Amino acid sequence: MIRNLFSAALAAILALSVPAFAHDGTTHLGPINISQPFSRATLPNAPVGGGFMTIENTGAEADRLVSVTSPASPDVQIHEMAMQGDVMKMRKLSDGLQIGPGETVTLSPGGFHLMFMGITQRFVEGETVPVRLTFEKAGTVELALPVLGAAAGAPADHAGH
Repeated sequence: MIRNLFSAALAAILALSVPAFAHDGTTHLGPINISQPFSRATLPNAPVGGGFMTIENTGAEADRLVSVTSPASPDVQIHEMAMQGDVMKMRKLSDGLQIGPGETVTLSPGGFHLMFMGITQRFVEGETVPVRLTFEKAGTVELALPVLGAAAGAPADHAGH
């Protein structure tokens, strides 16, 4: 009886804490699909790093990426870069990033992105940066962002392999 209860509790915990991964590398969290996560290598002594990915909402209602945490940074912020007149400005999205129903939002260099403030160590190409994304409705998921070259614009497309 106790063993069955323990096994059932352990299975429930694992089901809630381990995201499902599809063969195509997409992480699924309810109606939220996260694909092509990556970060860029940073220079020695760089105080910040960036994080990028594509977030798709297949649900019937909007959701919002409300927070991001990582052991690689004491403060991970959700940012937007946009032109204001002739000047590119970056700003923190204090209310998070909304993903409307049926919408796909791309976090990429020069647009929406994650900003790792005060990074604790250099992001090295070939390693990963662990992150925990929290959505208002879908919940929380953990990802590892592969660190690509310093000038990477996106992960290589492996669809044809």
